[in-house]
Amino acid sequence: MFVLEEKIWFWLLLVIPAIVLLFLIFKFWQKRTRGKFAKNDMLKYLVPNRSRSKPVIKLILILLAIASLVVALVNPKMGTKLKTVKREGVDIVFAIDVSKSMDAEDIAPSRLEKSKQLVSQIINDLGSDRVGIIAYAGGAFPQLPITTDYSAAKMFLQGLNTDMISSQGTAISDAIELATTYYDDDQQTNRVLFIISDGEDHEGNVETITEEAAKKGIRIYTIGVGTEKGGPIPIKRGGVIQNYKKDNQGETVITKLNPETLKEIAGAADGSYIEGNVTANVTERVQEELQNIEKTEFEAKQFADFQSHFQWFLGLGLALLFLDIFVLERSTAWLKKLNLFNERKKKGIENESK
Repeated sequence: MFVLEEKIWFWLLLVIPAIVLLFLIFKFWQKRTRGKFAKNDMLKYLVPNRSRSKPVIKLILILLAIASLVVALVNPKMGTKLKTVKREGVDIVFAIDVSKSMDAEDIAPSRLEKSKQLVSQIINDLGSDRVGIIAYAGGAFPQLPITTDYSAAKMFLQGLNTDMISSQGTAISDAIELATTYYDDDQQTNRVLFIISDGEDHEGNVETITEEAAKKGIRIYTIGVGTEKGGPIPIKRGGVIQNYKKDNQGETVITKLNPETLKEIAGAADGSYIEGNVTANVTERVQEELQNIEKTEFEAKQFADFQSHFQWFLGLGLALLFLDIFVLERSTAWLKKLNLFNERKKKGIENESK
């Protein structure tokens, strides 16, 4: 199994073609300058030990050294060793509202983007808890099952948008019902559901489903994103606002945060309502709530124990740079024997032409 930890460093490989281009420009300039000083035959007498291959060899050594050092920065990890680990924590499911009202920009950059920021920061502060993600609008759809892979959770989180579910509305009841299927009844873990929404366009009576969730030991916290003053719902094309949503009378629709619905849901399931406009306040409050919940041991999980191998590439890069120091640009006997650039053949042709 093979993993590249910091792929962003691969951008440094763009230095290689830049160096090659500069080398070619320099050689062209050098050739023209020498041509103005003396003819080629005269240069051979003036500089008999000048090598055509040594500069190319030095360039190749430098390029290989740069490539090796870049790979070292990327930090390749390899390993197939499996370790069994026991974890203690809470099973947490995030149900995120992706209805069109979440595009409103009464809270920067938008309600949905703010929701994603909040969830991402909450995940950053978790220890060994498991997380899952649900997206809902007119219906609820699973995005990520319960997992300890926080990187995967953030990846799925960033993919959420208001166009992913065609049916519009805010079917919180469907989200709660779907969340009840996320938890493993056999393990009897403590369960938490975070509903992140503006609470508007609420469909259906959630009291019954909320009570059923509470009976199954699911504690529900709601996070309200948006302002009670509200804002218009932008209609975008290619990320650019074209217009704003209007009602049947042609008036611009103003969507507002509805905290009362969210408070009712949280209160019915032994949870609480959290105002989501300030990220630091939300994460602090979430941490306080999670600390008061007893941790449960999860079933043992197996994962690959990867070991870093950057040191090999670092050593290779430094060795190549060290070798480059001792490669002089003048010709040597062993290199003449290799005749990399067919110099003997060219000299023979020149002698015959004379």
